[in-house]
Amino acid sequence: MSVLDKFDISGKNAIVTGAGRGLGKEMATSLAEAGANIVVAEKDGEMAEKSAQEIGEMGTTAFSIQTDVTEEDQVKSMIREAENRLGEIDILVNNAGVVNNAPAEEMTLEEWEKVVNVNMTGVFLCSKHVGKHMIENGGGNIINISSMSALVVNVPQPQISYNSSKAGVIMITKSLASEWAEHGIRVNAIAPGYMRTDLVDEVLEEDPEMEETWISNTPMGRLGRPEELGGVVVFLASEASSYMTGEVVVFDGGYTIR
Repeated sequence: MSVLDKFDISGKNAIVTGAGRGLGKEMATSLAEAGANIVVAEKDGEMAEKSAQEIGEMGTTAFSIQTDVTEEDQVKSMIREAENRLGEIDILVNNAGVVNNAPAEEMTLEEWEKVVNVNMTGVFLCSKHVGKHMIENGGGNIINISSMSALVVNVPQPQISYNSSKAGVIMITKSLASEWAEHGIRVNAIAPGYMRTDLVDEVLEEDPEMEETWISNTPMGRLGRPEELGGVVVFLASEASSYMTGEVVVFDGGYTIR
């Protein structure tokens, strides 16, 4: 097998959570470009359907399943439907996430729990139930989306719940990689830095000076482009990374090296 052939995931079946827009949609698109069939699992049903239709225009099978990753019954139902329509699930990308910037002394318990439930519990639930099927089927690939915020406190925004939950994603990744290696399941994580998504653009509309703050702390001197994550997610989902598990790929333009 040539090195380029190792990146081919033609015929593989992938679930990508939070793939209605932003990084999730870009990663789902990249997996489709590499040949995978895609399940767009997204809480916003209308957004999910639109994303799936656009991805399906690339020639692979793509469909949406409205899913709240914090609701275990919905996660189980989504996986059953995905398997009924596609067969074995080979790839899971746990991307769904939320953020809440609030000072710790002012954050309510409800605000804390919302972020932790989506960012960390959602990763656990999807991994648990997809993992069961992967164990039965002899293996698979799980890719968790953490953040550089799991590794450093990226000031000035106060986001204790986000930072803590994304750090938890890294330990979920390492724990599952250790437990499931014997079943042929690889579990890795990506820790992106500041990426120019629609959500980030909304933040910058309210506070344009924030972009200069972020860029000044990034050695490469710019924000990342969402499509740049494509190569990383395909690498982790493919045989190109066949001897890699429990690792965190930091993708932040150098932010965390200072």
